[in-house]
Amino acid sequence: MVREEKELIVKHGIVKKVVGDRGFGFIASDDGTEYFFHRSGTEADFDDLRGGDAVTFEIEASPRGPRAGRVRLA
Repeated sequence: MVREEKELIVKHGIVKKVVGDRGFGFIASDDGTEYFFHRSGTEADFDDLRGGDAVTFEIEASPRGPRAGRVRLA
């Protein structure tokens, strides 16, 4: 059995907005693209994330399109 390896692309960006009571937020990537993220996709403590924080993240597929996953403080 051959297992296909996916190349993970780590992006850099700035947290634009965190909606803490709803558990999600948005990241402005260095390339100008905006990505949604959910608290379940953070490696940083979600409650510590604030607008303006520099982060790294990976792009992952979701039913509504690409979103940020494995979000961590840079």
